Amino acid sequence: MKTIGVLTSGGDSPGMNAAIRACVRTGIYMGMKVHGIERGFEGLIEGEIKEMDVSSVSDILHRGGTVLRTARSDRFLTEEGFKRALNMLENFAIEGLVIIGDDGSMIGGQRLSEAGITVMIVPGTIDNDLAYTDFSVGFDTAVNTVLSSISNIRDTSSSHERSTVIEVMGRQCGDIALYSGVTGGAETILIPEVPVDINRVARKIIQGRNRGKLHNIIVKAEGVEIRSQELAEIIKERTGVDTKIVVLSYVQRGGSPTARDRLLASRTAFKAVELLKEDSTSKAVGINGNEIVAYDLLDAIRMKRDLDKTFLELADILSI
Repeated sequence: MKTIGVLTSGGDSPGMNAAIRACVRTGIYMGMKVHGIERGFEGLIEGEIKEMDVSSVSDILHRGGTVLRTARSDRFLTEEGFKRALNMLENFAIEGLVIIGDDGSMIGGQRLSEAGITVMIVPGTIDNDLAYTDFSVGFDTAVNTVLSSISNIRDTSSSHERSTVIEVMGRQCGDIALYSGVTGGAETILIPEVPVDINRVARKIIQGRNRGKLHNIIVKAEGVEIRSQELAEIIKERTGVDTKIVVLSYVQRGGSPTARDRLLASRTAFKAVELLKEDSTSKAVGINGNEIVAYDLLDAIRMKRDLDKTFLELADILSI
């Protein structure tokens, strides 16, 4: 393989730049040309493609976001848009493609793969909702961002003797809430995978107040069945405790990536380019334990994610 491309797709996540850097430098080291495709599949359709060199990725390792930018593309889902994307790859003689992104990116990559383009997926999403890999690029940074916010919010929550509902990202996967809640000492963690027991939430607050606790932190993923405002109103009604809401939103997506995310991005992107050089079939690259793994792309898409119940039990025990 002589020429490869790299693009970022879906929501941005800290560490994407580290992955881009690793793709470009590994590809050049292995004797290939590397083209950067801007704005994801939409930029591919529009031909926003440029050859990258070592200098193109200088001084980006520590930066959040993505220098290639990202966008969602409805046109890529149409026959006309997809055909145009294929033509652009042919125009630039791109034989293989590294896609850094989420589950939607994997589906787009599989479609390209079925059309004869070799695709490698590098998992880039803060939600950590891809079943085939233990962790995705950006997740660790997002958790640490939330953790910092929990510490700050606890200070003011204690001063005013109130409860605070902290809403974090996670529509279908509660990993950000779970990991940040456990490490941040939250009294209650609410995730989409588990139904909300409002009686239990209220009981914990009352029990904490009875033993002299000055604050109560509730970390709630955005995909939980009950809205944050409604939850706060119910808590105040049932406990008498003033309850505020903090929605962290896109704060979680920004910031300089942690060492763990930079390393994961670099290792998975290196593996992706190495597989392209070896003329492998399309794969999804991830991490299992401390080992970099690669699964057939279609198999990776079909994998189902299981909730780690031992982690839930740990959260439950430590928040008594």
